[in-house]
Amino acid sequence: MERIVITGATGFIGRNLAALYLDRGAAVYALVRPDSPNRKYLPEHENLIIVPCGLDNILDCVEQIGQADAFFHFAWGGVNREEIDSPQVQKRNIDGSVNCINAAGMLNCRVFMDAGSRVEYGITEDGIMQEDMTCNPVNEYGKAKLKFYQTARSLCREYGIRYYHLRFFSVYGPGDHPWSIISTLTRELPKGETVSLSACRHRWNFMYIEDAVRAVYALHHCGEEPFPGEEGREQDKIPAPGVAVNIASEDTRVLREFVEEIHRIAGGKGALEYGAFVQAKEGALSVCPDISRLKALTHGRWKEQYSFDRGIKETMRKEEKIPK
Repeated sequence: MERIVITGATGFIGRNLAALYLDRGAAVYALVRPDSPNRKYLPEHENLIIVPCGLDNILDCVEQIGQADAFFHFAWGGVNREEIDSPQVQKRNIDGSVNCINAAGMLNCRVFMDAGSRVEYGITEDGIMQEDMTCNPVNEYGKAKLKFYQTARSLCREYGIRYYHLRFFSVYGPGDHPWSIISTLTRELPKGETVSLSACRHRWNFMYIEDAVRAVYALHHCGEEPFPGEEGREQDKIPAPGVAVNIASEDTRVLREFVEEIHRIAGGKGALEYGAFVQAKEGALSVCPDISRLKALTHGRWKEQYSFDRGIKETMRKEEKIPK
């Protein structure tokens, strides 16, 4: 039986990834803070093992787990407006994340993946975001994610662990944060409410949650094959430094087009108030992820199954049945 460790397992992406691995027959060790009120959101399954453990004492999980095949690190504090620019909070995140790699090494994991972010890229020309480009993050959160990636590449190499830094873009679906634009629109428009928005003239990218976790699963199970450019490398050598991988869909377009499509799916109910506010301090920036690396690394084994239309309809159908 495959043995998987996940931090941040009570979060939106984490719990959906845990559910996927459980469905595929794996044993999932969910590392959850003992005082976490969100553990009730974890999927119920006989092969789900909850390990009381936070980032501050992550190494305590080693004795309880013993051995694992892969370690997924999705826990990260300080993502609210008050702490996202705090160097002290973000340094604690980096320190705890480094210990996650140490734990993975002690557990003899072959693969380590962590959740990066699109904000690592900073402001780019036309919003194009490709993994090998120079990153210039704007806030402390983005700087910390990038610093950890740079540190993790070397540390994973020392342990002989294959490493993927997953830069998630806008993943949506039932159970997403209630304040996200998709959650707000799919909740309020069917009720006939007015939704205040930015001008929505910038380009954006949305990916349905099921496609996102299947992409992570595919990356894990294609992991024995060489990274692009390493085709001649002997497979019994220590893995080369890991890679960042954009986790996004092929559907990039002007944000207003996505909004109007949701309005249409909602039967034209409610109203859209454009230009009511600007969401980010740096303004409305376009996001245009390049996903050619994701496709190359999964060798065609991962393909999107959800169009935006299908994903929104599924979200609206399920949103009252999923914890927010």
